Amino acid sequence: MNPAVALSGRRRLAQGELDMMIEGHERLAAGRPGGKRLSLHFVDISGLNLSGRILNDADFTGSTFDGARMIGTKLERATLFGCDLRKADLRQAVLTRADMRGACLRGANLTNANLKQADFRVGQISVPHPHKGLDSMRHESRGGEMDHAILAGASLDGAHLAEASAFATDFSDCSLRGAILTSANLKDANLAGAILDGADVAGANLEGANLEGAVLTGVDIGRARTSGANLTGCLVQPSHEALLRAPFLAQTAKAHHAWVSTGGKGGSPGKLDGEDMRTLGDALKGMRLTAISARGACLVGMDFTGAHLQGANLEGADLRGAVLKGCDLRGAKLARANLTKADLRGAQVCALPLGPDRATPAALNGCRLRYAQAQAADFTDAILDGTDLSGADFTGALMLGASLRDANVTAVSGLDLGVDI
Repeated sequence: MNPAVALSGRRRLAQGELDMMIEGHERLAAGRPGGKRLSLHFVDISGLNLSGRILNDADFTGSTFDGARMIGTKLERATLFGCDLRKADLRQAVLTRADMRGACLRGANLTNANLKQADFRVGQISVPHPHKGLDSMRHESRGGEMDHAILAGASLDGAHLAEASAFATDFSDCSLRGAILTSANLKDANLAGAILDGADVAGANLEGANLEGAVLTGVDIGRARTSGANLTGCLVQPSHEALLRAPFLAQTAKAHHAWVSTGGKGGSPGKLDGEDMRTLGDALKGMRLTAISARGACLVGMDFTGAHLQGANLEGADLRGAVLKGCDLRGAKLARANLTKADLRGAQVCALPLGPDRATPAALNGCRLRYAQAQAADFTDAILDGTDLSGADFTGALMLGASLRDANVTAVSGLDLGVDI
């Protein structure tokens, strides 16, 4: 038998051979001459290094990646149908709209990976004979399997996980907005702090699962099996009272906007402390809300894109999954706020000038920025003491003079550790 062919019938690739094939695929992706789309069916890539490579639209049907290193690998729309990815390191990998039907991710590490709209549904898998290899194939239906995998902080919005098996899987702080989890096995899974807005859990097994602090807005948890599940502190849909207050909250924000826009000549300053403002959705995008007070407010998933929030008091506010892209947060008070999975790309979270030689720094001490997107944001002179930055992405962010004493910087991307820690 050819030693390069495993008993499973899959041809074993060497690192050098794989690198040459990937280079051809990357040339194609970049529009350079000599490129060729990568199509590798039923090959053995176990233990090899694909980290950081661009493999969008590649086809790896039926291949084995057992223990492969794939950190930050781009696999958008890639075909991983029936692949064996057990114990693969896929941290921060991009697998948006990837075909994962019938794939096995048992024990794989997908921390902070992007799996939006990935397809984990049942697939008809061709399995080589253990001794006769590809010459003798059998077919079986297999759902996506990710038992004991780590998906902490991952993005699975709109993913198809119907009938998938995710026993004792770590989904903590991940986003599963609109995910299809019908009849999925999530027994003993860790979903603490996960955002499941609008997810379909009909028939799902959530027995013994930890859903502490999870966001269950629009989720009919009664259609799932939840015996022994921890549902402590779950955030469900806004109360009837909150729905009735929505017009008042909108008017308060508009009056504050007018007050700021006219320099105090019109409107009135708003106070929204402790309010559940989720009913406003994206109504506050671009608004002038300078110095507004929303201490302890529930702002989960809201869209503030481009809003003026200079000097705003957002202490203790729940901003999980909120969109603060391009916002002006100079001098804002965000101490103890929860910004897990928030989008702060391009935001100004720096000091607010108050006059000659006077400025108020943005205060984020003790807040949670776990898995937040902070690329190209400005944190100049910001106070981030005691802040949890686990898994956050600060690529291209300005951090001059920022204080990070006692901050948790585990697995942070792009952070210049030359700042004050």
